[in-house]
Amino acid sequence: MNVNYEYGRTLAAEGAILLLLGMVPYVGWILGIIGVVLFLKGMKELSNYYQDEKIYQNSWTGVKYYIVALIAAGVAVTALVIGIASATGFTFTGDFLFTAGFGVGLAAFLGGIITAFLFYILATTHLKRTFDTLAEKTGEASLTTAGTLLWIGAILTIIVVGLLLILIGWIFATIGLFSMRPRQQQQYNGQQNGYTPPPLQPEQGNVKENEGINNNSSPVGTLGRRGVK
Repeated sequence: MNVNYEYGRTLAAEGAILLLLGMVPYVGWILGIIGVVLFLKGMKELSNYYQDEKIYQNSWTGVKYYIVALIAAGVAVTALVIGIASATGFTFTGDFLFTAGFGVGLAAFLGGIITAFLFYILATTHLKRTFDTLAEKTGEASLTTAGTLLWIGAILTIIVVGLLLILIGWIFATIGLFSMRPRQQQQYNGQQNGYTPPPLQPEQGNVKENEGINNNSSPVGTLGRRGVK
């Protein structure tokens, strides 16, 4: 069981690192795809370890919504480029004329951006649930912070602050995943750090009373009383 835990934790943490590197120009998208695969594989192992399918299900749902958001954003950018090309006579250097093609491209761009925004919020909402569940089971507060930062950052993606919060959120996620401990070590640390009170001792008067009862009921005590008589 510990092998699955260490394997899953390592995969998820390495996937989080690659997702961070996904922001690197040119090769970032390749690292991002590998990161998603490793992250999901790690969450599957952790889900099996904790016997909680919600960990993997929320992760997988979040990734699916994230893919939809990326596709919608790509369609939006493509539509805008085609619209601008239509307005400039497909030369991008001529006079800009407001054409029907530009109007359609602009409408498609706005619709795609709104769709991407909504699905990205849904994606981070499910990832937040994943990190909250892991934080509850492991006691690692960094995971709760990561989920919160990712969710708030998704809402604020329209400004630069949102992207910065997302970056910081994945940093916290990486730290939290590497800092998690299996259940056995959690129990040991709890016993080591906690205070275990000493066993209660019977009062001195009760001890003497019990000793007197035992002496009276013993054969030696009975013979002694007979000899006195």
